[in-house]
Amino acid sequence: MSLTTRLGRIARSAVSDISPLRESPAYRRLFGGQAVSSIGTQVTQVAVPLQVYAITHSSLDVGLASLTALLPLIFFGLYGGAIADAVDRRKLLLITSVGTMAVSLVLFAQAAAGLRNVPLLLVCVATQAGFAAVDGPARRSLTPVLVRAEKLSAANTLSYGSTTLSVILGPLLAGVAVGVGGFQWAYGIDVLTFFAALYAVLRLPALPAGADAPRAGLASVLEGLRFIRGERIITASFLADINAMIFGMPKALYPALAYGQYHGGATTASLMYAAPAAGALLVTGFGGLLTRVRRQGLGVVLAIVVWGGSIAAFGAVSVLWVGLLMLALAGGADQVSAVYRSTMMQVATPPGMQGRLQGVYMVVVAGGPRLGDLESGAAATAFTPRVSVVSGGLACLAGIGLLAAVVPGLLRYDARQAVTQTM
Repeated sequence: MSLTTRLGRIARSAVSDISPLRESPAYRRLFGGQAVSSIGTQVTQVAVPLQVYAITHSSLDVGLASLTALLPLIFFGLYGGAIADAVDRRKLLLITSVGTMAVSLVLFAQAAAGLRNVPLLLVCVATQAGFAAVDGPARRSLTPVLVRAEKLSAANTLSYGSTTLSVILGPLLAGVAVGVGGFQWAYGIDVLTFFAALYAVLRLPALPAGADAPRAGLASVLEGLRFIRGERIITASFLADINAMIFGMPKALYPALAYGQYHGGATTASLMYAAPAAGALLVTGFGGLLTRVRRQGLGVVLAIVVWGGSIAAFGAVSVLWVGLLMLALAGGADQVSAVYRSTMMQVATPPGMQGRLQGVYMVVVAGGPRLGDLESGAAATAFTPRVSVVSGGLACLAGIGLLAAVVPGLLRYDARQAVTQTM
């Protein structure tokens, strides 16, 4: 075999596996609709904190605005997962998609009217968080239904890659839209992209709950929580992400850093929002390498070490392009962690409990950054934004080291053995 042939095979094996898109038309439609609508969602997620900061000029207020979403995320995330296990998920996704679009219309209207009403923005944030907390578990629980078990890692890499691309394009679009036409342009983009999500859901087949599906309610939620408590490795993976997001997530400080440290504006802030996703997208491009890794628990730990170190370095530097490079490195590490954590959970969870486990995952993934926004905003108010970022990154490193010492089984987790045991 020639060297050129060998290099070609290595390159092909490193590229992301797109076979889930070829094999499952339903997954392909869901993937496509979500890819478009996620861009609009990210535009709004950047526009809201920029609008809050434009009104109040306070990083703490930006953090509090993010925290407003926490309670709806926790309640509806847990209960929404139970609902997803008990009803037709296609109908559920239609309801949540329409509801989220309605809130985006309210955001568009208040911006077009020139209102400077922070409480109204907070109500919109909380309401959208509630819809998203029900939508997310239902949507993610479909992946094990639409994709073969041995292709879950590849499907998760593709899904996270799509989300990552939206996190790049969304902030950039938000920066341009706000700079050119004001906040109403940003919210208008969000409204338009929701039609892609609605079309994709309408084309899905009926996805009714199983005949033995439990009725959605407190007992169903508690059953899911008891299952997690018995899965020590899955619990540890949740704690690893919570640690990284609370201590190492400086998003609430991007507006203050953009205006204060780098003397820029909305465009500079949008580059910070987009930089982690750029690194994550690069990792997605070589997703074939991720699917070959068996020690996924070790991969999670090492990825969070890179995340914490990169965030601390981002806070320590003063040159914008170097800071953006550190954020990109952090985003790549976070992508690795997210793919492995999702795959580990999906493999370990029975089909009839996927919705509830995805609900808990939603609470962790979406709730952790909200607490991180509050922590970083409060630390920046007490000290400086730079101190907040550096200390948070170092605390993240200490936290993941402690978790690895307490739960050594996380480091020994073998993906191939786990898949074999579930078949």
